Amino acid sequence: MPHYLTQVAYTSEGWAALLKKPQNRIEAVRPAVEKLGGKIESAYFSFGEYDIVVVVETPDNVSAAAISMAFAAGGACKAVKTTPLLTVVEGVEAMKKAAKSGYKPVTG
Repeated sequence: MPHYLTQVAYTSEGWAALLKKPQNRIEAVRPAVEKLGGKIESAYFSFGEYDIVVVVETPDNVSAAAISMAFAAGGACKAVKTTPLLTVVEGVEAMKKAAKSGYKPVTG
């Protein structure tokens, strides 16, 4: 199944609720992810633009999009970004296909 990196940034209200009642939100969202056919492979808190990063395995792009939409619709997130991931093998396969594409860059 395809893998996706989902990055989530909480709103200030979301953080306030978590500080008032600390909890493992990964376990809270796991049932919703699984109901949409996905599986959480790993999750981390992070510094910077996003507060949480999650690697999710889903059957297809539509399922990954549905998970992101559900997260965004909840109101505790100010941003949700989902990036499709390729395995190294898939990346090499893509490189080989790209090399055979016949693409010619613009020249001056």
